[in-house]
Amino acid sequence: MKFGVDYYPEHCAEEHWKWDSEKMKEAGIDVVRMAEFAWAKMEPSEGRYDFEWLDEAIEILGQKGIKTVLGTPTPTPPIWIIEQNPEILPINLQGQRMGFGGRHHNCQSNEIYRNHIRRFVRVMAKHYKDNPHVIGWQTDNEFGNSHQQLCACDSCRTRFHQWLEQKYGTIDTLNDAWGTVFWSQTYSRFDQIPAPLPTPNSHNPSLLLDWKRFCSDLIVDFQKLQIDILREECPEHFITHNFMGFFDKTDYFKLAKDLDFISHDQYPMHFRDLRIPRTTPSHLSMALDLMRGTKQQAFWIMEQLAGPTGWEVISSTPRPGQIRLWTYQSIAHGADTIVYFRWDTCLVGTEQYWHGIIPHSRIPGRRYAEIKQTIQELAPHMEKFRNSLPEAEVGILFSYDQEWALQIQPHHPDLNYIEHLRSYYKAFFDANVPVDIVSDEEDYSRYKVLVVPLLFLTHPELSKKLYDYVSSGGHLVLSMRTGVKDWNNAVIPKTLPGEFSELLGITIEDYDCLRQFGQGLRWIAETATTEEDVRIWSDIITLNGAETLAEYNQDFYANTPGITRNTYKQGLAYYVGTELGPDMMRLFIEELLRGSGVSGMVASPEGVEITRRRGQDGDYMFVINHNSTEVGLAIPEEWNALVGTEYLQGTILKLPSYGVALFSCPLDTESPLIKPI
Repeated sequence: MKFGVDYYPEHCAEEHWKWDSEKMKEAGIDVVRMAEFAWAKMEPSEGRYDFEWLDEAIEILGQKGIKTVLGTPTPTPPIWIIEQNPEILPINLQGQRMGFGGRHHNCQSNEIYRNHIRRFVRVMAKHYKDNPHVIGWQTDNEFGNSHQQLCACDSCRTRFHQWLEQKYGTIDTLNDAWGTVFWSQTYSRFDQIPAPLPTPNSHNPSLLLDWKRFCSDLIVDFQKLQIDILREECPEHFITHNFMGFFDKTDYFKLAKDLDFISHDQYPMHFRDLRIPRTTPSHLSMALDLMRGTKQQAFWIMEQLAGPTGWEVISSTPRPGQIRLWTYQSIAHGADTIVYFRWDTCLVGTEQYWHGIIPHSRIPGRRYAEIKQTIQELAPHMEKFRNSLPEAEVGILFSYDQEWALQIQPHHPDLNYIEHLRSYYKAFFDANVPVDIVSDEEDYSRYKVLVVPLLFLTHPELSKKLYDYVSSGGHLVLSMRTGVKDWNNAVIPKTLPGEFSELLGITIEDYDCLRQFGQGLRWIAETATTEEDVRIWSDIITLNGAETLAEYNQDFYANTPGITRNTYKQGLAYYVGTELGPDMMRLFIEELLRGSGVSGMVASPEGVEITRRRGQDGDYMFVINHNSTEVGLAIPEEWNALVGTEYLQGTILKLPSYGVALFSCPLDTESPLIKPI
């Protein structure tokens, strides 16, 4: 499977289905996802099943060679389930019971609801296990999407108590780990512990972190309930789930373990004001690299933007070429199959203005033509690099535990864990250096450089891994607020950076949250100094064997180290005690790349991304112009143009606005730098 669409035959008249299949085939579509929200149509009342309509749609598509991935419809329990058991409706963290409507109106711990799922998913799986056109399953849809503040009902609280007892063993151990002596919060039984409903002040940060971990584990368990049934009934089918980039309700590294491969929903334009923007090239590519990193393998895009998005309000319209560009970018970062959301734009319901490939009029237009062109030019080449990865020499550690802990206590109101990581990622991205996003369980030995920003929480196993990594010759970057707390979110009574003082060759006896006072940084590692303001935080560092790369230039700790480097056994350990601006970050990353021997694949003008997928027979280079203006590049003679020959004039590539090109080159080719004209 290479290209597909999300299809909802239940949203349109049956008379359209054959026409839809013909136009899909014409465009190059070979797979659809269906039925993830269609529970009420498949089971209009308890025990009365109706799969006939879906069977017919699957058959019509199958006759055109289009395969089907079915979604388990568990995000949308029908009204008759809610009428029978209203306690299935979730309770938010303000203590309010949610109503029927929308989607994900369910408590994922409720055993009555789980029994409905066991029954229905088994019946559905049995019905389709031998259908030759059905190839796989998507569990539910976007786990956690609507559950950010859900659920805090009695069922969830009871399961939280069970989760805590399994983790801590005794209530005395929990009291000690959480420090419940503070504010007289000591518990004598697990069932006394509250869900984190509003209090007059603030909850214990250890309770809040464990609640976030519990909620994530509950979703992993909820998914496994379905996976076990599907594996038993449909052993020949694959199972996946559609992730959502840096969405933080669920630990995706854990959620990915039970899946054959993960899928991702990539929406560069969104109608909501999001805490983490999605529109910049580095934001988009970092999300894709995280998706690849959840299993360190290629993945599917299960929902690729195909038009303006919107519910009550609407996003901007993708400019000509942008849908094609985002498709190339997704594939460049490891997607082997692209499924566009959606086929036809719905006439009813909440998502009437979440535009698909086909508009409300059902007359194919610009978006259909662009996607058809994209599929026709890319599909012939995709088998050449299927399952291949960029083979990065740089890893960035991403941890949900760190993110959750810093959401609870961010120190500075502008501190954002993901944006802090992205400041490092963007510097590598701008240098066209491939990056893997990795978990704390990965083997780091394959990376020349490992960046571990905001290592707020520590545990002995991770500390040992990082010491071993540097001892063996690795180049490690740690940043501000490293080594502050243990894994239970309690402060470690040591001088910072705690367990890492020896590795880094520094001590930190004081720090400054930059709210009322400013601070700047002076780069001194080269003859020509560069100065730049810094923000959010400054660790006040004392050298204990390390050397200074940059120093502060203001206030009472001017001329003290801000960035340090320490030789430890065979490797180097860097420490960045503040949040760097773009100029200082560029200098630091250049220093890091020189010292480690990592080089970018090629250089490119601003706004032009060059990404590699390394196939068995050569490298496949994606050149992507994110600019709204034409950009010129000089291309190495060894590069063979697969897509974009119309933009080549000799060795000069002139990419139009949002233009893309694909090249192949031998694995042993030493590609010279590409320079802007």
